[in-house]
Amino acid sequence: MAKAKQPPKTAKPVKANVEAIEAANKPRLVIITGLSGSGKLTVLKAFEDLGYYCVDHLPIALVPKFADLTRESRSARRAALVIDIREGDALKEFPSIYNSLRQKIDSTLLFLDAEDEVLQRRFSETRRPHPLGTEASVLKSIQEERSQLTPIQALADFSINTSKLTVHDLRALIVERFGGKREAKQIVIYVNSFGFRNGVPTDSDLVFDVRFLPNPNYIPEFKPLSGRHPSVARYIRSFPQTVEFLDRITALLVYLLPHYIREGKSYLTISIGCTGGQHRSVMIAHEITARLKKAGYGVKESHRDVQRG
Repeated sequence: MAKAKQPPKTAKPVKANVEAIEAANKPRLVIITGLSGSGKLTVLKAFEDLGYYCVDHLPIALVPKFADLTRESRSARRAALVIDIREGDALKEFPSIYNSLRQKIDSTLLFLDAEDEVLQRRFSETRRPHPLGTEASVLKSIQEERSQLTPIQALADFSINTSKLTVHDLRALIVERFGGKREAKQIVIYVNSFGFRNGVPTDSDLVFDVRFLPNPNYIPEFKPLSGRHPSVARYIRSFPQTVEFLDRITALLVYLLPHYIREGKSYLTISIGCTGGQHRSVMIAHEITARLKKAGYGVKESHRDVQRG
């Protein structure tokens, strides 16, 4: 019995993909405001980590021009800025400016708040003066600020009370709300090799010393080469302690990285050091880079001292 012919398969519609690309490229402006001490700079930093072009304390008169630049720019299609009580009397002009602004560009007004007692405690802990000055008590300044910001709060598209949020909680909330679908492995990793004789890189988050491995520098034919040369790499890898070290370090990093991401770390610098930074550290750094990439992480590799050799 002949089989019935199946209808020809048609290509899947690409409309959804096109719309997603257009949405990603669409200019967007987020304006962050709220009470002093409520976490505005923490939020601005979270937007910066999401790839937004960020500005703190932009004069209100320049906000429309900034929005125009955002619309016209190719490198800053998404931007976030902070405006707050530091603007003084100019703050009264913001509601009309924002209502006009949102007709021209996709805009979001994010308002941060917290209980008076919480804000008062935060000022006490940081020992910083309130922006309204020191003539009145901190509590009275907070209450005056709240009164002045009431018209702006009424315009907010999204409000967050940070009274019970930690810095990490607040950042996670912003990433969830504005970051779209965030990949679990979204962290930039820098793997550097270096020589201890030239000092440990100051930007290191994790430092590993591989001077316990046999040194190719004492083999004449390897001396002028680097750890990226196949013969040198093969020599270093021929020792069982090298393979075990690589396996153990890889397992440690794969364990640590999700915890760093959960705590809000957006980049990590791993430095691998040997004596001169030419052979062992270069080979190990290159191998660790390859292993982390295989595990799904974005990794950038560099070798600080390889040319000095």
